[in-house]
Amino acid sequence: MNIRDLEYLVALAEHKHFRRAADTCNVSQPTLSGQIRKLEDELGIILLERTSRKVLFTQSGLLLVDQAKQVLREVKILKEMASNQGKDMTGPIHIGVIPTVGPYLLPYIMPALKDAFPELELFLYESQTSQLLDQLETGHLDCAILASVPETEPFIEVPLFNERMMLAVSEHHELAQKNQVSMPELKGREVLMLDDGHCLRDQALGYCFTAGASENAHFKATSLEMLRNMIAANAGITLMPELAVLNEGSRVGVKYIPCTMPEPKRTIALVYRPGSPLRARYERIATAVANAVKPILEGN
Repeated sequence: MNIRDLEYLVALAEHKHFRRAADTCNVSQPTLSGQIRKLEDELGIILLERTSRKVLFTQSGLLLVDQAKQVLREVKILKEMASNQGKDMTGPIHIGVIPTVGPYLLPYIMPALKDAFPELELFLYESQTSQLLDQLETGHLDCAILASVPETEPFIEVPLFNERMMLAVSEHHELAQKNQVSMPELKGREVLMLDDGHCLRDQALGYCFTAGASENAHFKATSLEMLRNMIAANAGITLMPELAVLNEGSRVGVKYIPCTMPEPKRTIALVYRPGSPLRARYERIATAVANAVKPILEGN
């Protein structure tokens, strides 16, 4: 048994598909399948049920997957400790970011990070919160920038900034003439939302449901840009995060209005694994990100 075998096993558990797991591990499907069989022979237990078209783990297999994840986390920590010897802000770092933050935050922070830490080699990955946290837990990511949600509680969270949500309406909508809108004014209205899996969806829905608004069940967007286009077509209203508004500048047909009572907002944080020896590195990156974004938001 070696570390690579454990990586194959965990990848298969994550993807539940031999080809996708093999692609993730950069090996052929026969190689991955063969190594899993060798692992079974070495351990003397059956890890998978092979009578089904689906990848189904036995109870013993599931227990081994959990243990393998722990081992891989410890290996990641050992590698981090080695890379941290006298080189606090050098070398590669893999950062995850959610889709409702990444495209709008990165133009502000990338120049600042490159100037502050020129010897860091940044690798960026965009995915939804659940996938980022899974990759963080298994060591595929070093840290992630996302909205603080209950699922991030097992990790160390470094708050970066609070981001307001603004009401986006068509310039032809009856609310377009207002300078601000109180949330109770949305009572009885339907709001366009992102599809399932986006943490912004749950946060925005929480504010809207409390105000008495409901979700438009006939449409779910896959991105903020799709939402924006629907708003421009006067197909509804939505809540849009502040950085997406600032990054957009202006678009014909869309007006963004501040909300009150309460002001909807979310906390954007940098999260990393507890016990990581690279804590100082992540804290310095978090400080640089916060310092780059703070004047942008305060100037709005």
